[in-house]
Amino acid sequence: MRISFLLHNTYGIGGTIRTTFNLAEALAERHDVELVSVFRHRDEPLMGRPAGVTIRSLVDLRKRSPDFAGDLPDHRRPARIFPRGDGRYGQYSRLTDDRIGAHLRTVDADVVVGTRPGLNVHIARQTRRGPVRIAQEHLTLDGHRHRLSSELGFRYRLLDAVTTVTEADARAYRTRLRLPGVRIEAVPNSVPKPDIAPADGSGKVVVAAGRLTRVKRYDLLVEAFAKVVAARPDWSLRIYGSGDRTGNERGALTELIADRQLEKHVYLMGNAHPLEPEWVKGSIAAVTSDKESFGMTIVEAMRCGLPTVATDCPHGPGEIIKDGVDGRLVPVGDADAVADALLELIEDDDLRRRTGAAALTASARFDPARIAARHEALFTELVERAAADGPRGRVRDLALRCRGTAHGSAYAARDLAAAVARRVRATGSRR
Repeated sequence: MRISFLLHNTYGIGGTIRTTFNLAEALAERHDVELVSVFRHRDEPLMGRPAGVTIRSLVDLRKRSPDFAGDLPDHRRPARIFPRGDGRYGQYSRLTDDRIGAHLRTVDADVVVGTRPGLNVHIARQTRRGPVRIAQEHLTLDGHRHRLSSELGFRYRLLDAVTTVTEADARAYRTRLRLPGVRIEAVPNSVPKPDIAPADGSGKVVVAAGRLTRVKRYDLLVEAFAKVVAARPDWSLRIYGSGDRTGNERGALTELIADRQLEKHVYLMGNAHPLEPEWVKGSIAAVTSDKESFGMTIVEAMRCGLPTVATDCPHGPGEIIKDGVDGRLVPVGDADAVADALLELIEDDDLRRRTGAAALTASARFDPARIAARHEALFTELVERAAADGPRGRVRDLALRCRGTAHGSAYAARDLAAAVARRVRATGSRR
């Protein structure tokens, strides 16, 4: 099969990029796979190039590149296809509408896969007839604004399948969106086996990793670790990751660490790539988020032989960790419960090593080869179904496109009316 993935930016760092690279490389062992990046802002991908996979971009934002597109007039005009409800809307434009559309109308692939809601809408609206159209959901339906989820409810009807990374999110799509004829499947993210030896459970370090954002609740982890240090001052906590451009969350955490007098116990380590050598320096991982779309860091820690203490938040941790066997699940927002679970593993060397070994064994189910096989089976079935549908499938497709156009016109009219109303309120005039 020829498989084409459409990504926001293959040249950055992030969970979606990482898991797409893992999947693409595994699929490339048997298929022709390409990654199409909407944006390119550096010469090489920060996370490396997946073996056997072609990478190309649509909008070059490297200022010294002969193909620099950042000063084109359409780059400054707001997008019409990319949905306003997607959090990346501000980065998209009339230029991206045109470039993505040109790509999808000519794409030479059996399967086209989108990797975020806005790009999935492009695939639904602009892909030529023929390829199987699949939307991957790396976030969650519950996490989308109402504006976005309502648009997905009619745009996604043109797709052949939606894949989510948790069964909980798949249930949400099945029950809350009416998508007749669209396959909805839960397929978790994949994480390759590290090239280094797993942790041996002797390091007196708890490791956490992820962007320094409020939802990750690192403040809760710091508060919990103050209780840990009171009982076991020989242990430390290392938090890997960077924050947003404002640096507000990092500043707040730095102040909290100082206020709790934990400067010699809690360290904000910044980014590390690769992260595996840092995981194996520790003996326990910690995830204290209010919500997770999946929980990649949990799987990464497990693949390095670390048990994870995680809040049992929506949607991922409870589908990854078997409580008391390969990690611990604790209530969301409960610093004492986090501290108690950490101390349970810290105080019992045998339990810590046994739980870490169980985590390492359980993590094999997330191996890229296994996950790729599940995607491959879905892709194959859908390609065969499309061939069998023949003219009937084309009629259905045309009917849905006409209905989508009508919905889209109504949606645009509502947006225009809202913009006029805002202008009237601001200026007192319709002029």
